[in-house]
Order: sequence, then structure tokens, then C-alpha cells
Amino acid sequence: MSEQATAARPYARAAFEVAVAGGAQQQWTDMLAFMEVVAGDPVMRALLDSPVLSRQQAADLFISVCEGQVSEQGANFIRLLAENARMHLLGEIAALYRQYRADAEGTVDAEVISASAVNEAQLASISTALKRRLGKEIRLASRIDSSLIGGAVIRAGDLVIDGSVRGRLDKLSAALAH
Repeated sequence: MSEQATAARPYARAAFEVAVAGGAQQQWTDMLAFMEVVAGDPVMRALLDSPVLSRQQAADLFISVCEGQVSEQGANFIRLLAENARMHLLGEIAALYRQYRADAEGTVDAEVISASAVNEAQLASISTALKRRLGKEIRLASRIDSSLIGGAVIRAGDLVIDGSVRGRLDKLSAALAH
């Protein structure tokens, strides 16, 4: 587990608990996603890391950029992160929050990465198989990565199923190298 995940965990847990208590899980999901994008912007990152700005000024700047996209609780969350020099953890906090929410809702976000387009029937079949294996509702997304050559890679939480030609070639290459 990374140090960032360890540092981000209490903030993500607190955000999740506040969201649940207020029945605002989707609002917090959206706010944290927006904050994550803003914090990830290179110009904003440079400003937040600047020694010229105090922590309060950094929080105020961030809140002004997020105006209209965060609630008062969201603004207070930003102030707390800034006060504790944790603004750089927003990406990790958002990811952990999404995981807490998915766990609470009994869902798993899964992704099918394939060398070519996957049709709806194939996606439905994959979703059904994952639901049976994981015992949770599956939210499935797909994308194309032609570097896989053929086949697909399926990621669902910690589970990775690599059925790609590229993956098989990598395994064969590793076996021949030893």
C-alpha cells in the first residue's frame, strides 16, 4: 500500500461518512471528481505547491476555481486539506471515496480493454460472468487498445484477467528467458 493511500484514507473515509449521513453520495462523487481534475491541472499544481501562497490562500484560490461545483461542505473539506498540507492527495482521496461507495453499494467498476470493438452481447456475457464470480453488481466500461494485438484484458477491482495476445506473448517471452 502506498504512503499516499495511507495518508488519503482518513480523508476519503470522512468524506464518505459525511456524504452518507447527508444522503449526498452522488454529489460528493461529482465534487471529488471535479476537485481531482482541478488539482491535477499543471498550473493549479504549481500554484498549490508555491511557497508564496499560504495554506489559507491556496484553499481560497482552489475554492474560487471550483465555484459553483462544490457545496459549503466541499469547500470546508478543501480548507481542511489545505490546512493539513494534503491538497496533493485529492486524486487518491477521490479514488478511495469511489471504492468506499462501490463497496457500500455492492458494486464493482470493471473495464474491458480489447484489441477491437466488443459488441453489446459480449459485454453482457462478460458482465454476467463477473457478477457470478464476484457476487456483486458490475458497472462495465470498455475501450479499445490496439497494442493488445488480439483478445482482451478485463479489470475488476483487484482482479485482472489477461486474455490478450500481447499478454500471452509476454508470458511466453518470460518463460523462454528463464
